[in-house]
Amino acid sequence: MALIDIVSWDGGDGQVAWKFPSNNLRLGTQLVVKPGQLAFFVYRGQICDEISEGTITLKTGNIPLLTKLLSVPFGGDSPFQAEVWFINTLAKLDTKWGTSTPIQVEDPRYGIIIPIRAFGQYGFRVSDARTFLTNLLGASEELTDDQIKQYFRGKVVSTISTQIGSLLSDEISFFNMSSHIDNLSIAAKNKIAPAMHEYGIRLETFYFESINVPEDDASFIKLKQIKEKSAELNVVGRDIYQLDKSMDVLKTAAGNEGLAGLMMQSGIGAGMGLMMGAQLGQQAGSMMTQMPPAQPVATPIPSAPTFQYFVAVNGQQAGPFALAVLQQMQMSGTFSAASMAWRQGMAEWQTAGSLPELVQVFAASAPPPLPPPMPQAG
Repeated sequence: MALIDIVSWDGGDGQVAWKFPSNNLRLGTQLVVKPGQLAFFVYRGQICDEISEGTITLKTGNIPLLTKLLSVPFGGDSPFQAEVWFINTLAKLDTKWGTSTPIQVEDPRYGIIIPIRAFGQYGFRVSDARTFLTNLLGASEELTDDQIKQYFRGKVVSTISTQIGSLLSDEISFFNMSSHIDNLSIAAKNKIAPAMHEYGIRLETFYFESINVPEDDASFIKLKQIKEKSAELNVVGRDIYQLDKSMDVLKTAAGNEGLAGLMMQSGIGAGMGLMMGAQLGQQAGSMMTQMPPAQPVATPIPSAPTFQYFVAVNGQQAGPFALAVLQQMQMSGTFSAASMAWRQGMAEWQTAGSLPELVQVFAASAPPPLPPPMPQAG
């Protein structure tokens, strides 16, 4: 096999370390080490001389460790066999990372377990080439940045999972995690860097690019709904929110069959709205009366109690209803003076027409008598 005259490496795409394909060297061979590279002579698995940037002609004076092992005679162009390894010491800043499977984490604020995915990139470079060569290369003939990525993938993913879990355990919800990405990046880098350092690699940068959950995930949809309800409560207040939800129930009932649907289709929905509006007004009025008056006022005279009534509709008990609702039912034909009714304080059910306080319900639906005709001029 022919002896090699020039040993050099162009640095292939993605390559971090590369072994020259021939070990048939001689004294007088030229070794070319380009900027951002280091070269090592390896003899029978033992790392010998390190050559930094530049071009040298091999001779016993500049490869002393190898010369000692080989017992090469001084001078001349004596042949010898040894491996030459090149190491790329430039930084690789575009190594992508991501969670191949979602991380199952419980959102502490809303108590929903969601599958979180995270993606980002990091940068590294070989900082201790001798340690790197000793611990990672083994019997391979090259090492790429993709291989390094795979070597440390487990450490990266486990660290990401731990950091995300720690962040959420601090009562931070998934929805505002994005504001903590910088802190997550710093914490993750501090955890991963020591593991790489043991292999002669320095972690230059580490970034989170995105943290997300699949939009069609059922748990995420539920989490969004809970958050929206919580936000609505904060904006409108709990009492108004409950009133709004009651109206939604009534609207749903209006589309259903049976007694509830019958009453809603008969116009009870409007009466219910009036009743709940009155209740909301009473709540507002109660709040106003609790405020200290600017000047002494007379003690109000208690008003007569306002009753609500249970009624029989198609043989079924319904209610209780306020007078405004009963009036709507009367106008739609689902409630009449012959209908059975009961309210608190009554010993038994009675016809609605026999209750004095319900007279106004039926009287309101009858128009007053027509006035007498106007006399005509003679």
